Amino acid sequence: MKARTPLTVLVVDDELRSLETLRRTLEEDFTVLTAPSAEEGEAIMGREFVHIVLSDQRMPGIQGVEFLRRVRAQWPDTVRLILSGYTDAEDIISGINEAGIWQYLLKPWHPDQLLLTLKSAAELWRLQQENQRLSLELRDSPEQLVKQVASRRGRVRARSGFDRLTRAPDSPLNGICELAQRIAGHELSVLVTGESGTGKELLARAIHYASERAERPFVVENCGAMPDTLLEGELFGHKRGAFTGAHEDRIGLFQQADGGTLFLDEIGDTSPAFQVKLLRALQEGEVRPVGSPRPVAVDVRIIAATNRDLEADVASGRFRQDLYYRIAGITLHMPPLRERPQDIPLIVATMFKESALAGRHFSDGAMKALVAHRWPGNVRELQNEVLRALALGDGDLLDAGLFSSRVRQMAASAKPAATGFDPQGATLKELLDQVEAQVIDAALRRHNGNKTRVAEELGLTRVGLRMKLSRLGFGDAEP
Repeated sequence: MKARTPLTVLVVDDELRSLETLRRTLEEDFTVLTAPSAEEGEAIMGREFVHIVLSDQRMPGIQGVEFLRRVRAQWPDTVRLILSGYTDAEDIISGINEAGIWQYLLKPWHPDQLLLTLKSAAELWRLQQENQRLSLELRDSPEQLVKQVASRRGRVRARSGFDRLTRAPDSPLNGICELAQRIAGHELSVLVTGESGTGKELLARAIHYASERAERPFVVENCGAMPDTLLEGELFGHKRGAFTGAHEDRIGLFQQADGGTLFLDEIGDTSPAFQVKLLRALQEGEVRPVGSPRPVAVDVRIIAATNRDLEADVASGRFRQDLYYRIAGITLHMPPLRERPQDIPLIVATMFKESALAGRHFSDGAMKALVAHRWPGNVRELQNEVLRALALGDGDLLDAGLFSSRVRQMAASAKPAATGFDPQGATLKELLDQVEAQVIDAALRRHNGNKTRVAEELGLTRVGLRMKLSRLGFGDAEP
């Protein structure tokens, strides 16, 4: 299959060192053009076909928002992003409303995250073009349009089911998914707890597409990503002139999700002042757009997520108790990856399959290193390590030397137990049990048999460690 032609990105920044760093970060995946000022950026836009513009905000002369506003007026199909070391609310509001900015990125930026965002922008541009093409083709054929929409909706549902939560037959995630499936069809609000990267949004999507609301929108908002003033306008909407920079009416996410599901990620990061407004909206079943004299009725199911201990926040007064009971109709806890190492080989295999690189595989040592690592970043960190190995590896067999230093160090510290590690003739589950036994045995030796400290080091609960000790045949399993 012929590779896609790389899209063109224009980077505008008055700091030449920053401009060069951005160019080097993006040039492997995009055709990169650079400009040290907005004026030169406009000149490049006039003679080159640019798909994506990434602009700094504070520059001499024309600043980023004003530059992107001009880009929007002359080249509306271009996807616009802004990069800034400042979090001035008025700049952000102006950027969103006047310049139609798709993403507002903050300095300092991380190369992997920046590249991922730009790839998403590229996919957005391609989808916009495909949508325009289909609109022209289907303008005179509503029946065909209905079929296309139904087909796409079916593909989205297939990609968002509980099967997307990759897990082994004995994974602790199975009980969570079974409970989620049972309550999906009921109009219960759901609170999903767990560390970052454990798949809370995947679980929320699966619940939505298993419910009677599956034909309606699933809308996502990260509540910890913006200040209260912006979050209120984003969720409830606003009227033109409601505040500085509000040059047009905006429909809030509650209204966009009407009839469907609204997923409020990181709800524990909201302020007590905003929690009052959110509680009122949930209790009344209506929202009042900022600057509007009248409320608007909405019908949404709320699925919230947090990596905080909300019960502790309620006890301390940081999170409102009445809002907690409103969103926690039922609570589902996503276990961290270190508590389900049996899922790691399956997650890796799924990634190989989806990347069309099924012929490549990890060596026994590499898989052992992955299973032994504690994964503080959970599935997201595992995905990064696998993608790193795929990018750096040359042959079909990938070894542990391709992983980052933190994964290699954990593998080195997991010395073989007295029973040794024997991959010959063993099933995958038996291999995983051997690795788990080695890691636990090494930890027990380091802590002189103190099981409480072992549980803390391995990120397990005392009950979880006791179950593993019993299953792996360590004798007395009482901590």
